[in-house]
This record gives sequence, C-alpha cells and structure tokens, in this order.
Amino acid sequence: MSAEVLDPKFAPFLGMGGIAAAMIFGCAGAAYGTAKSGIGIAGVGTFRPDLIMKSLIPVVMSGIIAVYGLVVAVLIAGNMKSPNEGQSYSLFEGCLHLACGLSVGLTGLAAGYAIGIVGDSGVRAYMQQSRIFVGMVLILIFGEVLGLYGLIVALILNTRTKG
Repeated sequence: MSAEVLDPKFAPFLGMGGIAAAMIFGCAGAAYGTAKSGIGIAGVGTFRPDLIMKSLIPVVMSGIIAVYGLVVAVLIAGNMKSPNEGQSYSLFEGCLHLACGLSVGLTGLAAGYAIGIVGDSGVRAYMQQSRIFVGMVLILIFGEVLGLYGLIVALILNTRTKG
C-alpha cells in the first residue's frame, strides 16, 4: 500500500478530535458536577454554615474529572506529529487518539453527572443527618471511578501508538 493510503491528510483531524473530546466532555461533566453540587451546598450554607467545608467534597471530586481530560489531551497533543517536520501520522494513530479522547471525555461526562446528582442530594441529607456523610462519600467515589476507568483505557490506548 502507498504511504498516502496509510497516512491520509485527514488523520491529524481525528487526533485533534480526540483532544477536543477529552477536554469538552470532561469539562462539561466537571462543570455539571460542580454546578449541581454547588446548588446543594448553597442550600446547606443558608441553614448550617458550619457544614460548608465538609460539603465541598463533591466539588473537588468534580474538578478531578476535568484533570483526567486535561492529562489525556496533553498526552495526545504530545504524540501528534507535525506534517511540516516531515513526519507521518497514520490513520491508525488518528483513530487511537480519537478513541482516547472519547473514552476519557464521555466517561468524565457520566461521572460528572453522577457526582453532581449525588453531591446535591448528599449534602442536603448530610445537613439533616450527619451519619449519612460516609455513605455519601462512598457513593461519590463510585461515581468518580467511572471517570478513572475512562482515563485508564485512554492511557492504555495511547501507549499502543508507540508499538
């Protein structure tokens, strides 16, 4: 096969799509989790200002989701090859980078939604019954780990381009 078939000119577009997907979907999930949890925290703060600091856990966990997307986006960008430097960027690499970005981005979106909903309800319940705190944190961890799974898959896929 010719090099033109294996290294089409649109292949970098797929890699850039992976970068965009990682950042857009990951940050959308983090923003939703932060906003939804923030609504609950504001409600708690009006009645029990002493609980605000412990109630910030869902917001911190939502921010971590965006970091997962940022890490993968930086790794993909570091592996992209510039055609101006005479390097080839294969269709296989483009598809792998797109898959990396989509895996971390969409799982980050799902995790952000989960953290937001649990965070909102959890901090409101915590205001009324302090024994709910450990259960809330455990459920938040289970929501967060969805994004972590996407990060792990993206990192595994990203190492495939070096082989």
